[in-house]
Amino acid sequence: MTPSAVTPSAASPVRRARTGRRDDLLQAAARLFAERGFRGVGIEQIGAAVGIRGPGIYRHFASKDAMLTELLVGISEHLLHGAQAVLSADPSASDALDRLVRRHVEFAVGNPDLIVIHDRDLHSLPAPDEHEVRRLQRAYVELWVGVLRRLRPELTAPAARVRAHAIFGLINSTPHSSGALDPAIRATTLHAMATAAATA
Repeated sequence: MTPSAVTPSAASPVRRARTGRRDDLLQAAARLFAERGFRGVGIEQIGAAVGIRGPGIYRHFASKDAMLTELLVGISEHLLHGAQAVLSADPSASDALDRLVRRHVEFAVGNPDLIVIHDRDLHSLPAPDEHEVRRLQRAYVELWVGVLRRLRPELTAPAARVRAHAIFGLINSTPHSSGALDPAIRATTLHAMATAAATA
């Protein structure tokens, strides 16, 4: 598959395996947290955004913290499990890189709000949940490190980690460019730039 075939996916960690009001609440929470910050949004505002008031909200989530946890743990699980699925097929190093980049670009183009929330509000998670996010992220990084070292055997593990984090920074720039280009063009551009950075 060539970079020109990259298109943003409709799939989102916010939407997967969820339906109805619970899904609506998570979508509203993601939008409001990104716009106002976690501390600037009340759970009642999230409920009101989808037409739920009073105790009805608590049938779906025990607290606003629980919403943030589900969003941010969901990001990390989505990326890690996707990468594991890619590598389980035992692709060549170049194919593995292409697929890893493609999946991360699809996520980033489709979910700029989640990137904003992660960057700004990760520290607002309860400590055990923050630790879980970081554990999942470390596992995700190490999958990339393995692929990058297959492509460039001269790279040390620390050098490959630096490269992986630089690639993530490039791809996760989408909140700063979300309205500047058609999503498909933005995805193709990010794919090409991330692949070039990985192989430079």
